[in-house]
Order: sequence, then C-alpha cells, then structure tokens
Amino acid sequence: MKNQRILVALTAINLGLLAYQVARPRFVYAQENAPVLRGRALEIVDERGKVRAQLQVFPPDPKHKLPNGDPYPETVLLRLIAPNGRPSVKLATDVRGGGLYLGGAEDPTMARLGAQGAEARLELVNKDRQEKVIRP
Repeated sequence: MKNQRILVALTAINLGLLAYQVARPRFVYAQENAPVLRGRALEIVDERGKVRAQLQVFPPDPKHKLPNGDPYPETVLLRLIAPNGRPSVKLATDVRGGGLYLGGAEDPTMARLGAQGAEARLELVNKDRQEKVIRP
C-alpha cells in the first residue's frame, strides 16, 4: 500500500511538471550586444504575414542566361516590397557590379542606377515608356 501511495504521488508530481512545461509562457530575449546576426535569408513581414522586405543570396544559375549569354552569377538582393506585393526598391550586387532599382506606382515607371565592369549608367523610364539613359 505504501508503494502505491508513492507511485501515485510521483505520477501527480510528473503531471504537474508536464502541465507547467506546456502552459508556461516562453519569452525570448535578444542578447544586448549580439555581434553578428547570421542566416541564409532575412524576411520582414507585415501584420498580415505578407513579406515586405527581403534580403537573400541567390546561388549562380547556369540554366538562365544573361543577355550576353553568360550564366547568372551568384547575386545578393535586397527587396523592399509595397503593400500591393510589388518590389518597389531593389538593391543588388554580383561579380559584375551593383545596381539600384526604384519602381514607380505605375508600370513601367522606374529609375535604375547601375555599374557593370567599367560602365556606369542611369536609366529613367516614365509611365508612357519614354526613356532616357545617362552615361558618363
């Protein structure tokens, strides 16, 4: 009889500990001086869960070709996405150089600033598809 009381008491204690583990709130605190945040990608979402900002490294893709026929190189891309889901700001870099794309509210309105190799250019396009390219 004494062993049965001990087993019942231990079972009650275990059930109590299990209930505490399941029910207790879990708080996560950032380190005060975290020196580095590391990961494969970063996404920031709004209150509805839609991605609004994205930072990602894309691996090289030999299946897709650049206009000159070379395969796409590894690329780092930062996108800032408007509420309608359209990336309005893109900042990218790869082995060829870097570029900044600013999209307007209507397609194809945009401004693109880029440097590839030894060439730099600023490309402006308005909603009527009038285009101006500026090179040094």
